[in-house]
Amino acid sequence: MATSKIHDLQAFVAVAQAQSFTKAAARLRVTPSALSHAMRGLEERLGVRLVARTTRNVAPTEAGERLLRSIAPLFEQISAEVEALSSAQDRPRGTLRISCTDDQIALILRPMLAPFVRDYPDITLEFYVDYGFTNVIEQRFDAGIRMGESISQDMIAVRIGPDWRLAVVGSPAYFAQHAPPSTPHALTQHACINIRHRSSGPIYAWEFEKDGQAFTVKAEGQLVFNSIMHVLNAAVDGIGLAYVPEPLLAPYLADGRLQEILTDWCPTFEGYHLYYPNRRQPSPAFTAFVDAIKYPG
Repeated sequence: MATSKIHDLQAFVAVAQAQSFTKAAARLRVTPSALSHAMRGLEERLGVRLVARTTRNVAPTEAGERLLRSIAPLFEQISAEVEALSSAQDRPRGTLRISCTDDQIALILRPMLAPFVRDYPDITLEFYVDYGFTNVIEQRFDAGIRMGESISQDMIAVRIGPDWRLAVVGSPAYFAQHAPPSTPHALTQHACINIRHRSSGPIYAWEFEKDGQAFTVKAEGQLVFNSIMHVLNAAVDGIGLAYVPEPLLAPYLADGRLQEILTDWCPTFEGYHLYYPNRRQPSPAFTAFVDAIKYPG
């Protein structure tokens, strides 16, 4: 294939992913007019429209989506191989983009950040806080963090933390006005602070287990967040009950700001894992990050 045709395909991938000629041009370091010309030439040669243009945005057509799914991973692989080759004889360098949640940063990432940035001054870590189960391949992340049970089988998963429990907690001020529920089903009579992971998704139903039987309770309340840290803060403020990963609660339980209830009903979940697509040759920077974050247990 002629070099110009390869460049036109790269131009299409950039436009389809950025959904903007201006952003794609900046990424490729060309002018928007040159990028638009390349796109028109590619569409004329293929005889099909690849992107739909409006005055406000650009979006791939059905044919464009099909082509993007086919060739974008190939360009990603080429880029990864070139990066790995060029840095093989050098110390780890580059930027790593990680999709995660704020509690994962607090529990898993924060303790390793200071030594990592000290030991690898040429690596930049970019963390994107997201509860929406982002597709790391489509959004061009190097990796993401999820519980082990939530990772698809086509991904490589590295355990980065121990198993943990969810815990129902409330403040002394809340329990001074409301008797603690004796069973999870009684939560429906209490003010509960909820979380919605995706803006278009459902509110998380609280999961419980007793004598091998798992069930959920649809907790009700006036507050819904998409961040577990804000759920925790609202519980500390006495607004209601919260269902929070137990590792986050240690300082609050120790000084009495929160009290735990329903401990016999709260299940244990598989620990957090770093997950990423299969790569023939990961970059030295990515390898260094994986080695630094993986769970020793």
